[in-house]
Amino acid sequence: MAEAVKMDGPPVSGEAAKTPEKITLEGAYVTVEPLDPARHGESLWKDMGGPENAELWRYMHSGPFESREAFDAYLAAKATSRDPLYFTVIDRAANRPGGHATYLRIDPGQRVVEVGSIVFTHAFQRTRAATEAMYLMAKHAFEDLGYRRYEWKCNVLNEASQRAAQRLGFSFEGVFRQHMIVKGRSRDTAWYAMLDYEWPARRKEFERWLAPDNFDEQGRQKTRLRHK
Repeated sequence: MAEAVKMDGPPVSGEAAKTPEKITLEGAYVTVEPLDPARHGESLWKDMGGPENAELWRYMHSGPFESREAFDAYLAAKATSRDPLYFTVIDRAANRPGGHATYLRIDPGQRVVEVGSIVFTHAFQRTRAATEAMYLMAKHAFEDLGYRRYEWKCNVLNEASQRAAQRLGFSFEGVFRQHMIVKGRSRDTAWYAMLDYEWPARRKEFERWLAPDNFDEQGRQKTRLRHK
């Protein structure tokens, strides 16, 4: 008799996720809105362009940008892209852009999407607003769009990005060796992911950490963000 065919993994609904659109996500400390060079370009150039900000682009596919003309061309191209889909993160307290982030490698059929192309200004890094921006994008992906896998990938040499992924609740899954060539150099890529069934606990911890009573009068956290 022929052996029964073994099926791997539990059954999954075949319903596709929604494709991310250019929408605005409002938080207490940050607004995540579609990248608009006309509205955001001047501020982004001051805080992300020029030789003084070259380090921000060290592990990115693009940049650094020494001229405003090159930076404007970069923003114009990214503003029309659908995958990656670019958003500007606005620090509400400072009333100025804190950088950009994207949804990319969007696969509605498999219900998999990645968050990436994250470049935050020096002033925006390690702030409540920066953490809230990542919370809002994850929440939108899982709860509004219906994705089951939310990915984070970075150069294995980018220790800051790996620490950020772990702090934000992504699980390390391994390293893809010689995954790509970036700026003429071979890149090994660290893979992280968060899954839909993990999200409720991640959301609860994000909201606990982001609550006003977790910060003192100087805006310093009382407890750290800790995902189990």
